[in-house]
Amino acid sequence: MATPVTSLDRLNLAFAERFNARDLDGLMALNTDDVVFVPAPGQPVQGEAVVRGALEQFLGLNLPISMNVRHVFQSGNTGLAIAEWTITGTAPDGSELALAGTTADVAVHDDEHGWRYVIDNPFGTT
Repeated sequence: MATPVTSLDRLNLAFAERFNARDLDGLMALNTDDVVFVPAPGQPVQGEAVVRGALEQFLGLNLPISMNVRHVFQSGNTGLAIAEWTITGTAPDGSELALAGTTADVAVHDDEHGWRYVIDNPFGTT
């Protein structure tokens, strides 16, 4: 089992570390069981298999992600994390790829699992 994230300001950084390590199970461990993931603006998905498939597509780009945490806000065991991210480089098909966004992620904390995403919205500002 992946190490729990104990500080909200580390959640997006843990996502980037696991993404860059191509650790799909580690990425999934950052989600609650009922997470809503928004892999494209305005197109939320839910359910373990669907979320896993969407994350696999991003990992399939075989490019690193960079993450810059801008703000975290916390009230008790609920938090909002806002971070800028970029994925750039040459895609597996040889095309140049430049993806970027500003997340607006809702997270919850419990002692067993640490901070995890309830809503992972990488295109939060669109």
